Amino acid sequence: MSSENERSADPGDGAPEQLALIRETVRRAKVPRAKPRTWRGAALAKELPVARVLVNKGVLHLDQYFDYAVPEELDAEARPGVRVRVRFGAGGRNVRGGRREGGGLIDGFLVERLAESDYPGALAALASVVSTEPVLGPELLALARAVADRYAGSLADVLQLAVPPRNGRAESRPSPEPLPPPPAPSAGSWERYAQGPAFLRALAEGGAPRAVWTALPGPHWPEEIARAMAATLASGRGALVVVPDGRTASRVDAALTALLGPGRHALLTADSGPEKRYREWLAVRRGSVRAVVGTRAAMFAPVAELGLVAVWDDGDASHSDDNAPFPHVREVLELRAAHGRCAFLLGGTSCTVEAAQLVESGWALPLRADREQLRTAAPLVRTVGDGELARDGAARAARLPSLAWQTVRDGLRSGPVLVQVPRRGYAPRLACERCREPARCRHCAGPLEAPDQQALDCAWCGRAETSWHCAACGSSRLRAQIVGARRTAEELGRAFPAVPVRTSGRDHILDSVPDAPALVVSTPGAEPVAEGGYAAALLLDGWAMVGRPDLRAGEEALRRWTAAASLVRGQPEGGTVVVVAEPTLRPVQALVRWDPVGHARRELAERAELGFPPVSRMASVTGTPEALAAFLAAAELPPEAEVLGPVPVPVTGPGRPRRPGDAPHGESWERALLRVPPGSGAALAAALKAAQAARMARGSGEQVRIRVDPPDIG
Repeated sequence: MSSENERSADPGDGAPEQLALIRETVRRAKVPRAKPRTWRGAALAKELPVARVLVNKGVLHLDQYFDYAVPEELDAEARPGVRVRVRFGAGGRNVRGGRREGGGLIDGFLVERLAESDYPGALAALASVVSTEPVLGPELLALARAVADRYAGSLADVLQLAVPPRNGRAESRPSPEPLPPPPAPSAGSWERYAQGPAFLRALAEGGAPRAVWTALPGPHWPEEIARAMAATLASGRGALVVVPDGRTASRVDAALTALLGPGRHALLTADSGPEKRYREWLAVRRGSVRAVVGTRAAMFAPVAELGLVAVWDDGDASHSDDNAPFPHVREVLELRAAHGRCAFLLGGTSCTVEAAQLVESGWALPLRADREQLRTAAPLVRTVGDGELARDGAARAARLPSLAWQTVRDGLRSGPVLVQVPRRGYAPRLACERCREPARCRHCAGPLEAPDQQALDCAWCGRAETSWHCAACGSSRLRAQIVGARRTAEELGRAFPAVPVRTSGRDHILDSVPDAPALVVSTPGAEPVAEGGYAAALLLDGWAMVGRPDLRAGEEALRRWTAAASLVRGQPEGGTVVVVAEPTLRPVQALVRWDPVGHARRELAERAELGFPPVSRMASVTGTPEALAAFLAAAELPPEAEVLGPVPVPVTGPGRPRRPGDAPHGESWERALLRVPPGSGAALAAALKAAQAARMARGSGEQVRIRVDPPDIG
């Protein structure tokens, strides 16, 4: 305050003098100022001054809540469910002014506010509230906790999958007002199923039916999913559908928009981009929309008053998350249906063993069409075995027997023809033409391949091979052990020069093709939809799919074949499918009869005799031999647990991409399978989690990976 203001007696100077006096009074009061770094000396919230926080540390020995003090300045913003920043790892000795200080800043979620803490020491204060948007509700928190316990993981890891990253621009925009419930839809194509109309009525009346739906082949299943969601919305509840990929989500999205119009549902896929996806997610959390169609991460979507959860094609590998704790969409939606008492629908053109078990156990009821409807919708399936290929020498050289050539010619007269090839590229695997010795790289002994027609590359180290010679016989000529999609397209292009040939695979996936004569060569899972359906389909190299050393090889081959054959016109319209595989194989016979349910039930019966999943619960533990042995010795497994192995894990070659669970390059790992009977899965997961948490708390350097219900057990 200036001396002139202190001495002034002019009434006109009263206002400046009063302001100066106020400033001096504030200065002399010495009220402690809040310091956001530590909030040292700041007053606490008068009510509920303790915040219980879940810190974003995905380590098992820290899988718990931590208490923090709530400064008065953050009282209004620090609500349950918001994102916060806290200081973590300071220790109990760094205390000043009654506040714990130090530690690094880390993100977290505020779970609840308490009047007092059960921690006897000093509390650190909340550093800041990142956003006032409550993104973590009680239902989502309970679901994440259940998923973490089931898969022996941490709650923080599950929430990393469940809550998308924050986007400030999307968060600042208001969500639209919710629309009133639509009227109940008609049954439509659900009339083709004996229990279809009753299923829709139960949804519209607020019921919670559970069904395993074997969909008829053809283009109607997206509309049928949309009608099930619309019936649920008509009851005033929400609906959630999870599909394997963005292309499938787009089909359901289009069907739902056509049935109900825009603004009634949200599309949650990675293709949307972070801002749009977060904006759609916020609209769901805020209750603006009650219907969600999305890919894997959408299984945690916070739909208000959830009335239906559905998963399409649960056997697709995309439904199993590659990040810890590796939850599967089907299992998560089963938890949501059980805890939330809502309806459950598992659908697909094929049937997994897990789906068959749900029906066998009585947890869900079957939803299928009769044989008359199936004969109308399904194409004619014909087989070509190795015997016919051996008799047809010229066709064997080109991998296509006479029956396949004739089917292609007939199909091209009326529309496109689909050709499914299990491998992409030109010639993915090569061998010596003279002695059939596999072609190996001179540097790392990896397999040589020809991604295109020009160059030879090593599949492991990526080095180019310009002057290969066979080490066994000296020949320089190569032949293809496995022929890829590009080589197949080239062969077909020479055979049918007047017909366009299109390819669809990992590098470039087609969404659809017009209803015009064309050859469409595709790898499994990348088949485009043909307008009006394909006139015919060839399923080549069936041995490559059925002969894989995997417990699910037959089931997966049938699922891939059924998905491709479902794109073909029905038998009354002349649709034909030719599968090049041994006719006596069980998956081939199931495809010919179009009986995926019977195949799944037989597989389930055999697994029950052998004690394999899903009849039993299983977990895989992987690590170095020393670390794995120490882990198994320390783990307090249930008495009924059975340890299978350990066995060596295949070594990933240098230069090859590592899949989740693969050993690091250059390290030799082993894997043990732990098996328990039904009812003991929770005890097994708890024991594995406790043993892993103890290892982390002790600071054991060698890593051990745990995966409950692994999709691939060999």
